[in-house]
Amino acid sequence: MVSPSQWPKRFNVIGLSFLAVFICYIDRVNISVAIIPMAEDLGWGMQQQGTVLSSFFVGYVLLQVIGGRLADRYGGKAVLGLGVVLWSFFTMLTPPAAALGFTLLILTRIAMGMGEAVTFPAIYSTFSKWVPLSERSRAVGFINSAIPLGTVFALLVTPIVVQHWGWPWAFYSFGAVGIVWFVFWQFMVSSSPQQHPGIRREELDYIELSGCASETEANVPWYRFLKSLPVWAIIVAHFCNNWSLFVLLSWMPTYINKGLGVDYASVGLLAIIPSIGAVFFLNIAGSLADRLIKGGMPLRSVRKLMQTIGFGGLTGSLLLVGHLDTVWMAITTMTVGSALGAFVTGGFAVNHMDIAPRHAGTLMGITNTAGAIPGIIGVFVTGLILELTGSWVLVFSVAGGVTFIGLAFYLLFASSEKLFD
Repeated sequence: MVSPSQWPKRFNVIGLSFLAVFICYIDRVNISVAIIPMAEDLGWGMQQQGTVLSSFFVGYVLLQVIGGRLADRYGGKAVLGLGVVLWSFFTMLTPPAAALGFTLLILTRIAMGMGEAVTFPAIYSTFSKWVPLSERSRAVGFINSAIPLGTVFALLVTPIVVQHWGWPWAFYSFGAVGIVWFVFWQFMVSSSPQQHPGIRREELDYIELSGCASETEANVPWYRFLKSLPVWAIIVAHFCNNWSLFVLLSWMPTYINKGLGVDYASVGLLAIIPSIGAVFFLNIAGSLADRLIKGGMPLRSVRKLMQTIGFGGLTGSLLLVGHLDTVWMAITTMTVGSALGAFVTGGFAVNHMDIAPRHAGTLMGITNTAGAIPGIIGVFVTGLILELTGSWVLVFSVAGGVTFIGLAFYLLFASSEKLFD
């Protein structure tokens, strides 16, 4: 058994980052379930629901690049800690804001999105300093598995909270969790291994010799970023990946309830099944990518292979699912798509640290800005499609087409070379 003094400190960084993403997503997804009784209480139509769901992503877009730049410059610890406190506060403010008016609710959701915006840029900045190359796909897969796990938790627990205490408590209770996390983050983590008072010399040497970014501050090569096709490959892949991710996160409970005719009490149980598949396969895919790299497969080939499995599988499931008319066939197809889609954790999702390790937070902010746009456009457009046509086939077909475009662009232009350091 490993004693506390011998426990690798980078595991604390990875574990608490996982919990931050988990909390991020339970606070983000709970409204996807709570909005059904909210809409009934407040008299919202589909288009208004789409506006509420998409407003979060307006704020999410605004601070991505700024958050990444601040994390690269001043350290991910402070930036992520502040972000968690802010989004937790605005999560708890959601019910009183809804009671006071639609506009105030929209502003509250935008502010919450601004708090959550710094999450991944700050984590990527921290990982580029803490996590060796041979462990990065696993680490990124692990923290990304908190996305479906947080989704599962929110989909399971939110209906229970709503049925027993009312929908406002889905926001009060979940928001409080982030404050508890912040205490552990403050005492157990530093922005870089060199700053950690308890790290062993052996671990520090291992990290420093394994390709991690130094603490040296460097000017961001903005122009070179913007003209780089490998950067655009990540940007486009991130946008296309998040189109299906955010549409499903926001609308899956409604699809299961209205599109498949499942009663509200059972919505959460069915909606979690694709997410459970993703939890396992994100970790499997991350481990597989690292094993392929250790086995001598070229890094570029690993990234493109994983991306092909991920986007190819997701595209196929999205194009098929809208045509299925039985609950279990639809859920099974979505689960297979989620499991295969998890393989992008060894593709574009970790590619930032390959090409620009010292600017990983800033670059993640740039690509995650593009990745947040589908949260605004995709979620809203889905509501509009349903309002005008009621066609779930069209919703899923659009998502599948976007994913296929992302795969083609990534395969043409992605790189794994260190281009900016």
